[in-house]
Amino acid sequence: MKEFITMSIKLNDNYNNVKKSYLFSEIGRRVRTYREAHPDSNVISLGIGDVTLPLTPTVIAALHSATDEMSKKETFRGYAPEYGYDFARNAIVSHYAEYGVTLSPDEIFVSDGAKSDLGNIVEIFGDNEVLIPDPVYPVNYDSNVMSGRRISFINATKENNFLPMPDELPRRSMIIYMCSPNNPTGAVYSKEQLKKWVSFARETESVIIFDSAYEAYISGNYPHSIYEVDGAKSCAIEICSLSKTAGFTGVRFAWTVMPSELIINGVQLAQMWARRQATKFNGVSYIIQRAAAAALSPEGMAECRELVSYYMKNASILSSVLKEKGIWYTGGVSSPYLWLKCPDGYDSWSFFDYLLNNAEVVGTPGSGFGAQGEGYFRLTSFGSREATEEAASRLRRVL
Repeated sequence: MKEFITMSIKLNDNYNNVKKSYLFSEIGRRVRTYREAHPDSNVISLGIGDVTLPLTPTVIAALHSATDEMSKKETFRGYAPEYGYDFARNAIVSHYAEYGVTLSPDEIFVSDGAKSDLGNIVEIFGDNEVLIPDPVYPVNYDSNVMSGRRISFINATKENNFLPMPDELPRRSMIIYMCSPNNPTGAVYSKEQLKKWVSFARETESVIIFDSAYEAYISGNYPHSIYEVDGAKSCAIEICSLSKTAGFTGVRFAWTVMPSELIINGVQLAQMWARRQATKFNGVSYIIQRAAAAALSPEGMAECRELVSYYMKNASILSSVLKEKGIWYTGGVSSPYLWLKCPDGYDSWSFFDYLLNNAEVVGTPGSGFGAQGEGYFRLTSFGSREATEEAASRLRRVL
């Protein structure tokens, strides 16, 4: 037996308060165990939100062109600017202009993913209370636990349409996490609802961290950015990504918006984030930023809308089964996620096991997103059309 030596080095004990297994790692473990026991199985995954369609022609052309540039001495590029190349930041500014939002390129900070930024953003804040909706994207909770933050929850429930509001919150300053369209529930805030959150943040001197990674899936008259609300630039940071918009889950490109108006105790948060990024981040590669700028171009966005339309058709196929079976759900309209109530007699994980064993369909147990997710289940529409139709057929049979 190996002998362990006691060391005097101190570890970050906050990690002891994080679940030993990340949600999607546990899902992967259970699926692997099932496949090992059933070698001939045909498991369809509607669990993790990973895209399946290939990159679009405009993006591919930009990748090839940028790669060719890197092969020539005259156009080769080394380290990228920590905050992003001007052409990429300007493309993001133009994207926001489509929604009537005016930004400056120096308010945009390019990164390799919204997950990274959501996890790292806490570094620029001191010992503040953090308000997190429950259920929530696990990164938002886990990263604050790892940092030893004081965490409070605001419950998102069926009764409030999974869109909690600040009406009954104590009037004190907090770091507030929001996501719309929401992951995992698919719920979307209206402009009037966001106005109330912005008013609350301004009145209490709070800061909102707004995750808009799924904004491309919004249909109807809903805000794509929190900056569509007057006053939001003085109290909100926005984090967005091309992962689900342009199929960049394996390419990696995102950004954080730090408005110049966001100032705390005389300190501009954009300056703090710039310092953090310059110290800890070496930038996104030139090739990827060219691909991102292409995706954000008019031609690129037209192609992205085709990707979104494809996945939303999948959502419609899945939602039709839930309607037919009388199962309550939300999402699936302005979101690629469907958040459904587990049938009577099932909690989130037992329903996961039931679908895996009886339909060979994988979803995500709602309890993995927080206590309020218990008894709920998330399906994604990011599969292929063929796989989605087959999954719908199997669900129709076992529900």
